[in-house]
Amino acid sequence: MMTAAQMRAARALLGIDQRTLAELAGLSLPTIQRMEASSGNVRGVVGSLTKVVEALEAAGVELIGENSPSPAGGRGVRLKPGGDA
Repeated sequence: MMTAAQMRAARALLGIDQRTLAELAGLSLPTIQRMEASSGNVRGVVGSLTKVVEALEAAGVELIGENSPSPAGGRGVRLKPGGDA
């Protein structure tokens, strides 16, 4: 699961706007806007969520799920090694 806050943070780390993420994921801008407007976990069609996650990871962001290994613990995002945008 990805939260709307993680999605926004991932975009911020990459320095991209919603339109660019939509293009990278092959989705419409309104779809990205709806996803980011979700409270808590991002809501949407599983295929669309998968496209967003794959686009963010391909751009160099690692999404960290709850209880996943992370020095700080909890949820968040971090750049993968060599993932400078």
